[in-house]
Amino acid sequence: MRVELSRGRRYPEAPHPYRNEYARDRDRIIHSRAFRRLEAKTQVFTIRYSDHFRNRLTHTLEVSQIARTVAGALGLNTDLAETLALVHDIGHPPFGHAGEQKLDELMRARGSRFNHNLQALRIVEQFESPYLDFPGMNLTFEVREGIIKHSHDYTAAEFPHLAEYLLELRTPLEGQLIDWVDEIAYNTADLDDALEAELLDLSALRKEVPLFGDICAKVDASHPSAREKLKFNEALRETVNFLVSDLVFFTRANAQSAGVASVDDIRRAPQRIAAFSKGSAEQNALLKRFLFKHIYNDPAITEDRDRSVHCLEELFLYYLDSPGSMPLSHEESAAAEPRHVVVCDYIAGMTDQFLLRKHQEHFGPASAASSGAG
Repeated sequence: MRVELSRGRRYPEAPHPYRNEYARDRDRIIHSRAFRRLEAKTQVFTIRYSDHFRNRLTHTLEVSQIARTVAGALGLNTDLAETLALVHDIGHPPFGHAGEQKLDELMRARGSRFNHNLQALRIVEQFESPYLDFPGMNLTFEVREGIIKHSHDYTAAEFPHLAEYLLELRTPLEGQLIDWVDEIAYNTADLDDALEAELLDLSALRKEVPLFGDICAKVDASHPSAREKLKFNEALRETVNFLVSDLVFFTRANAQSAGVASVDDIRRAPQRIAAFSKGSAEQNALLKRFLFKHIYNDPAITEDRDRSVHCLEELFLYYLDSPGSMPLSHEESAAAEPRHVVVCDYIAGMTDQFLLRKHQEHFGPASAASSGAG
């Protein structure tokens, strides 16, 4: 995606003398309040167990590093790829995917829905408004398009308010690769954090994920007397390198076999061009299955997560049923649009600890302790 062919911004701006438009968007995202809040949002493991675990911000930085690497190897626009990586999780609520699922459940019960990609678009279009001349962050079309389309295809019939984003067409390759590099980043990082939390059974991992098992065997053979943690680190790096390389080579092969010669060809392709090979996709799926089976559903994680999500639900219902309980700006918004939507926006923007503090303020320390959120 060449920056000079961008569809531009909603509100025209004069060009910057030495930064291209996608680089400007990247900087706007990094300087936003929503981006800073990612530091205090859970990825998988809470800081209760260690200060070394990834949070939503460090995960985002790892995704952006891989995205730049893949985009550079494919000759794509690295600034656009990096920008989309940095913004891809900006709409996540507290408590990771469990928090997103609970908010969606609460919203669906009221005829709406919650999706972190669509929430990210609301953030950059409405909630982050640091400029004098226009509302929102005024990002380029391709960045806004990539925010909603990088991991999901939408239809104009189901989402008429998104019709401007060429929903009948594919997003450019810079957007398509984000979902894959996101998976590479969190699948491998979650293994590392699980080992730190002493929840990882390495023998089971080797057996159930042959890709990792084969790499471990090679590392063992070349460094038989090395410390086990260092051998694990090496195997994890090799796993990342294998998956990244496969994504690069197979995406290039897909583009060549499809005969694409332009962004328009990418947009009109019958299916997404960016992808793993079949074998690597199967190994990646096995890795995801292992993490759900052995890590994500471990009581050490689920008990803490479920208690926190229970606090989220209680706080949502409290704000919903208590006019005047939110900050003035949110109460003013609730006079113009459905209250449950404003409550959802307020809670989705909270960090983990801020939500728990608010829960304790309204329900008291005894209630927080009984729910495990104190």
